Amino acid sequence: MNTQNTAEPIVSAAQDADQLTGFAALGISGTLLKATLGAGYTEPKPIQIQSIPPQLAGRDIFGIAQTGSGKTAAFTLPILTKIMALGTKRRPKTCRALILAPTRELAVQIEDTIKILAKGAHVSTALVLGGVSRFSQVKKIGPGVDVLVATPGRLTDLVREGDLNLADTKWLVLDEGDRMLDMGFINDVKRIAKATAPDRQTALFSATMPDEIAELAKGLLKNPIRVEVSPQSTTVAEIVQGVVIARTKQKRQILSTMLADEAMKSVIIFSRTKHGADRVTKDLERDGFKAAVIHGNKSQNARQKALNEFRDGSVRILVATDIAARGIDVPGISHVVNFDLPDEAESYVHRIGRTGRNGMDGIAITLCDPTENAKLRQVERIIRTKLPIIADHLASPDPVRNPAEKYERQPADPRRVKRPGGANQNGSGKKHFGGKPSGERKPEGAKPYKGNNKRRFGGRKPAARAA
Repeated sequence: MNTQNTAEPIVSAAQDADQLTGFAALGISGTLLKATLGAGYTEPKPIQIQSIPPQLAGRDIFGIAQTGSGKTAAFTLPILTKIMALGTKRRPKTCRALILAPTRELAVQIEDTIKILAKGAHVSTALVLGGVSRFSQVKKIGPGVDVLVATPGRLTDLVREGDLNLADTKWLVLDEGDRMLDMGFINDVKRIAKATAPDRQTALFSATMPDEIAELAKGLLKNPIRVEVSPQSTTVAEIVQGVVIARTKQKRQILSTMLADEAMKSVIIFSRTKHGADRVTKDLERDGFKAAVIHGNKSQNARQKALNEFRDGSVRILVATDIAARGIDVPGISHVVNFDLPDEAESYVHRIGRTGRNGMDGIAITLCDPTENAKLRQVERIIRTKLPIIADHLASPDPVRNPAEKYERQPADPRRVKRPGGANQNGSGKKHFGGKPSGERKPEGAKPYKGNNKRRFGGRKPAARAA
């Protein structure tokens, strides 16, 4: 029944292709088409042109496209079209469509896009992810929802404890599939897929897809159509890339000098580790720059607050780990700076993909220590491009803000000034160690000490002298 309802627009679109344009020519109509045009989605992207019609026809999709190329709308619009044809009646604790994302930020971004594209349609959505109230999530999915966007960890917990039933889930999407299967979510994804409806329709989208991951994904897709609109791991042409050669201890001053340029209006700085991201943020604040930081050790509320401040322009600098390499879609990011090269070369593609989105220009600068040369070579092999060196600071002296401060003798602490005759001014330091000052006299009539110190230190009592 569902196939018949969704097949008619496709046939009509094919027959009247010369009359229909944009998303209407792909089979999107009615409320969805109005919301899509209202949101500024006027001309479909290549990944959308090639993947939306097959999904409307009920086919599984294996899509590969550059980050920022429009994959979210490519799988959202077909799902919303089919869900709207089913009506609003849902069973409790169920979801009709499930979209899995590897990071919380990407999950939030996907739900925001769905709400924009489904504006005016009676489609309910819910978000399930770690780091926020579990009770509120269970309450939201209690009556049943049309589209559930989730990260695998929290979703697995809800299914295990009976708060969510996936038996009615007929559409399953894995966004950024390479990371989903490569970040320790493999077993969770398999269990989740097994719990969905046997006749489900599955879509897997990613910017990169190594051969071994592609083989693993075959078990999740049934006779899929492979859509690849650009070579794997290529970067957007609008992004100007370059490398600055510098030692790690030079990077702080180089970064501060760069950020003083007013042309760097909106900047994401990527660090390899969480500790490194915190350190870079503190250094920037010491240097007079306001920056927000986002990484896995931050609570979801803190991460979302930092992202919102960066999005609304309250801060122009966002420091992040690779957790933010996917899922951040902030308009007008002018620069991406790799303070450290990533451990996985594919992450470089996603990092710099935060700029140069939707046809806009962007600049990506990588600070490379000589110890990172091997990682740089791996990146160049992945993107099939040799990155130009725009500056080389290896011959420069170690950057010191004020060399005179480094070698200036600090005044002595008056509390540590040595006084004549020792710390107790009596010519001896014995008082500091529990002894008596040597200048004190014994009381009159005191008997002299006889014997030795053995008893004092745990030795034997001195032998009694003969009478």
